[in-house]
Amino acid sequence: MTTQWHAEAIWEAVAPQWPTFSVEVLPEIDSTNSELMRRARAGQFAPVLLVAERQTGGRGRLGRSWQSDTQGALTFSLGLPLQPRDWSGLSLAVGLSVAACLHPTLQLKWPNDIWLQGRKLAGILIETASVGEVRYVVIGVGINITTPNATGLTTPPAALSELLPGIDAPAALARVAVPLITAVRHFEAEGFSGLQLAFNTRDALLGQSVQCSDGTVGMARGVNAQGALLVQTAAGIKKITSAEVSVRPSGAPTPPDLLSL
Repeated sequence: MTTQWHAEAIWEAVAPQWPTFSVEVLPEIDSTNSELMRRARAGQFAPVLLVAERQTGGRGRLGRSWQSDTQGALTFSLGLPLQPRDWSGLSLAVGLSVAACLHPTLQLKWPNDIWLQGRKLAGILIETASVGEVRYVVIGVGINITTPNATGLTTPPAALSELLPGIDAPAALARVAVPLITAVRHFEAEGFSGLQLAFNTRDALLGQSVQCSDGTVGMARGVNAQGALLVQTAAGIKKITSAEVSVRPSGAPTPPDLLSL
């Protein structure tokens, strides 16, 4: 294991509860999410934290692609078999855990982003694979350590180094990894409802006029106990639940690759 990544310390903290858990650090790969999905489809369901020092084909929501290296970003995926009673709100629970570990001022932009003062600091991509009765979830996290090139980005980027000068990717991983694993296991047992208030406290959209790619326009009113975004429209409260619906503050440009439902 690569000691600079604190991999052994992370493994030691998790292994007593999860003896088959492993931590892997790869110098380069196309995408940590893609790699764990490939493994799952091949029947490999062991819990693993996979870290990439460089990603050449990282993926975001709605098929967006991006590249990263360890100087500019922390990119990792957590893969594990999961059996929650209700999957609703998992991405919100993940975002809440990561944000809480990094800095108290960070906000959450439903359903997958972490924001700093209206700019995107981190993103989350969750995928699942089912083989027989086993459902394997892959949770991908990308955190900007330094400010990336903003060319082509629809949301201005932010960097963790703005809040924590001198921090690097291994130190960021050491902050978030073990609490994230604990949070996911708690979500499996308890669901999202107990996190509703904590999410709404960090909700970047709360009280803002928003527009959704499905045509919904209104005022964001937080999330419900299942993690659905509540939007006050002229016709009443509408629950936004689909991960394929993009929500942006009104007035922000709608990128051409959004999927309209």
